[in-house]
Amino acid sequence: MSDNILGVLSTLTYVFVFFLGLAFLAIAVMFIIDITQSGDAVRRNYPVIGRFRSLFTELGEFFRQYFFAMDREEMPFNRAERDWVARAAKGKDNTIAFGSTKNLHPAGTPIFVNCPFPTMKKDAAKTQPMTIGPYCDKPYAAPSFFNISGMSFGALSQPAVQALSHGAKIAGCWMNTGEGGVSQYHLESGCDIVFQMGTAKYGVRNLDGSLSDAKLREVATHEQVRMIEIKLSQGAKPGKGGILPGEKVTAQIAEIRGIAEGEDSISPNRHPEINNIDQLLDFIAHVRKVSGKPTGIKAVVGAYGWIEEMCVKIHERGIESAPDFFTLDSGDGGTGAAPMALMDNVGLTLHESLPMLSDIFHKYGLRDRIRIIASGKRITPSDAAWAICVGADFVNVARGFMFSLGCIQALKCNKNTCPTGVTTHNPRLQKGLDPDNKKAKVANYALNLIHEVEVIAHSCGVDEPRGLRRKHIRIVQDDGQSIPMDVLHPRPEVLERYRSSGVGEAG
Repeated sequence: MSDNILGVLSTLTYVFVFFLGLAFLAIAVMFIIDITQSGDAVRRNYPVIGRFRSLFTELGEFFRQYFFAMDREEMPFNRAERDWVARAAKGKDNTIAFGSTKNLHPAGTPIFVNCPFPTMKKDAAKTQPMTIGPYCDKPYAAPSFFNISGMSFGALSQPAVQALSHGAKIAGCWMNTGEGGVSQYHLESGCDIVFQMGTAKYGVRNLDGSLSDAKLREVATHEQVRMIEIKLSQGAKPGKGGILPGEKVTAQIAEIRGIAEGEDSISPNRHPEINNIDQLLDFIAHVRKVSGKPTGIKAVVGAYGWIEEMCVKIHERGIESAPDFFTLDSGDGGTGAAPMALMDNVGLTLHESLPMLSDIFHKYGLRDRIRIIASGKRITPSDAAWAICVGADFVNVARGFMFSLGCIQALKCNKNTCPTGVTTHNPRLQKGLDPDNKKAKVANYALNLIHEVEVIAHSCGVDEPRGLRRKHIRIVQDDGQSIPMDVLHPRPEVLERYRSSGVGEAG
């Protein structure tokens, strides 16, 4: 017995010495490589040890959110916001104790104005479907004011798309395909679909990248495809098209998009056939005629004179020529990949552009004709309620639904290494995302957010969220005092020559 023990110990000793020798050999090799290379000064001056700088820089993205960042300071979404989504997605109690950790004093902070006689639960009204596209063959009565924003199959993994599709069906909201085309995974649940047509026209393109009417008709034959959204620009990359790295362009994605497998998929920075407002309205009319479905546009606003020009042209052509909806993206919107120069610096945020857009449509008597969909960082109930107060008919969210799928804000969306399986096509990493489990979380998140927006509305004394107006919110100023939103952004007078178009009570 003792000989056997000694034999095992001897073997373990040899194994230990062998691996210790390998470790020293690896260190020696790295030392030689580091002192002979000239591309990295830190590694050359501090061989081997200097390598830890890159490691810690990479790991810093993960450590910050767990150990160093305060609840309300991390970007693009802080811990308090992510935790709210996580609890909502799990269907857990979302009450908190002791006091708010939100600083209510910085300028720009919105504060909702509670009513002394809030709406009783028995008097609350259910939000009714809102019709989009009254002049097209198949108008859409959209049932939910809160919906899933555009995220492409390709940018997202197959199980992520499946979970979102089934979750949308349960919650009764629509799902936007993003510019990557419509796949079987979008359609399999039977949820309402908004087909987004990007500048590359993936899924409805000819070989030269132009629009294929035949393919558009084929997409529109799906009863679930309720609307067509023509994307002019996106908040995270205004003036630049979509970017999908070649390693994420699988054979299946290439087939759906109509592109080459394994090659970077870079969309044009605008639709080549749209050079001015007349051509834009012509293109909208053409897509609406071919598809028979409500057709609108998506854009982040920078320059805004073109919007007023569009309103004038609409009246010249007839009110039916207007886009059926305008999805307004925020300059701080998200994406899987974009140049930092654009993501950080170009495009107005919703805080400035949403009241502006709503007021322009109001001034030209088009506020009830063109539905406004607000998109961009509206992941919590207060964010969504603010957008409705200011002038949105609907609120679209992408990253909030990514959090409901398990996203940990690893900031690896532009790689194929997403650790939660949301934005990767690596089968090993996708295994962690079970669509059957996650669909319930997607639905819970949507339904709980809608419920809490209703709670805010009732606190303000209105029956349902679309009853919220600018008078129900105040904005904190530099001196710490707040001013009513309807004072900061009063409604403009409707231009007399457009008054016959009619302006209803839309926000």
